Amino acid sequence: MKKDFNKGLLLTSLGSFWWGFIGVFYFQYVSFIGHIELVVHRCLWTAVILIFTTSFLSKWKIFFKIISDKKKLFALLISGILIFINWAIWIYAVATEKIIDASFGYFIMPIMSVLLGYIFFGEDLNKKRIFSILLVCISIAILIFFNLKSLPWVGLIVAFSWAFYNLVRKKISVDTDVGLLIESLYILPFALIVFYLIIRGNFNDFSLMNPGLSLFLILAGPMTVIPLFLYVRGVELIGLGPTGMIFYITPTLQFILGYFYYNEDFSLVKFISFIIIWIAVIIYLKDLYEIN
Repeated sequence: MKKDFNKGLLLTSLGSFWWGFIGVFYFQYVSFIGHIELVVHRCLWTAVILIFTTSFLSKWKIFFKIISDKKKLFALLISGILIFINWAIWIYAVATEKIIDASFGYFIMPIMSVLLGYIFFGEDLNKKRIFSILLVCISIAILIFFNLKSLPWVGLIVAFSWAFYNLVRKKISVDTDVGLLIESLYILPFALIVFYLIIRGNFNDFSLMNPGLSLFLILAGPMTVIPLFLYVRGVELIGLGPTGMIFYITPTLQFILGYFYYNEDFSLVKFISFIIIWIAVIIYLKDLYEIN
């Protein structure tokens, strides 16, 4: 049992580290091709990788069982749209020096999920979690009231899209990777159309004439799928509580990279709002620790 817990701890930490550090460096490094083409490659190669893993893990029976259920199929269409929005905004944030704003979204996302769990599933809200939610609202209100231009709308879209994505996926309860494959297949036709238009307009950086860069762009698929597999496997081994705490490795690393490495702007208003968010996170994590 302890061995499984330690393994889950390691896998979840690796997944969170990948999202917060390796993923940031990779997507920022290739962002020179433009965020639209980069989003296309993320959608395209994620679908390809998942087709391969579904075949390798012999999960096609699960795939066909899911697509025979119209309710699940429609729910996965909604979650597919949400995950596409999340991917697209995250890449936009990395490409336009808004990594700190994106980290804001990932800091508040678990707390928002608590609120959504209460609204849609009737999950219990204790005083500490209510206080955490109120602090998040206060933080956002400060940004709106004192400087609307400072509002991290990128982070808010990241948080809302990911929180509602998790909500939809929790409602239908399907295999994470197979569900993601179906979502990717919904997105794939649109990604291919945009890719065709990019190539037709001669705006593409992906080309057989530049195999090194093209192979590097194909890594957008593994860069999306690998941390997801690591994190989800960790959740299976140690549960949502501990992994919820470990997840904060991701926005912490994103914030550190955005501020110290990429020298992004960080105004006084944002600083105050982040302090409030960090207080909310500490209260939330303390509550999770006490429960688990």
